[in-house]
Amino acid sequence: MTVSTEDLRHLERCVALAEAAVAAGDEPFGSVLVAPDGSVLFEDHNHVSGGDGTRHPELAIALWAAAHVPVDERAALTVYTSGEHCAMCSAAHAWAGLGRIVFATSTPQLVAWYAELGLPASPVTPLRITEVAPGIPVAGPVEAYAERVRALHAEHHRRG
Repeated sequence: MTVSTEDLRHLERCVALAEAAVAAGDEPFGSVLVAPDGSVLFEDHNHVSGGDGTRHPELAIALWAAAHVPVDERAALTVYTSGEHCAMCSAAHAWAGLGRIVFATSTPQLVAWYAELGLPASPVTPLRITEVAPGIPVAGPVEAYAERVRALHAEHHRRG
């Protein structure tokens, strides 16, 4: 796993989006879609607090890319995210034909944090990106973000 200074810059934005999600009363996940030249094409955070559990930023990115980016250009794009894609988002990413994924924190970390917080398990099996979409190049987790993102999950569920 190689993570560049540029990768860290985009991950920092993802965590800021996760912070904004918590401030808005939502779960702490944020993601950005980045072009090969480093420009941000799309960004979003979770919107599941209204009751639609599919409103993940990674799914929004896949849908946006499918509607706005030519098929032959999608594999050159990178998705950055505060937390590793769930199975739904990993599948959408693969079906949309997007490229590399860089994540700040991993699915096993999230599962452990939920257990520590006494929260119920996800209704979806916590699979790694590479279990759902083995052809996608991934980098992560980046340990420097672990405590900050864990604290966001704790804050969100305290507010719950």
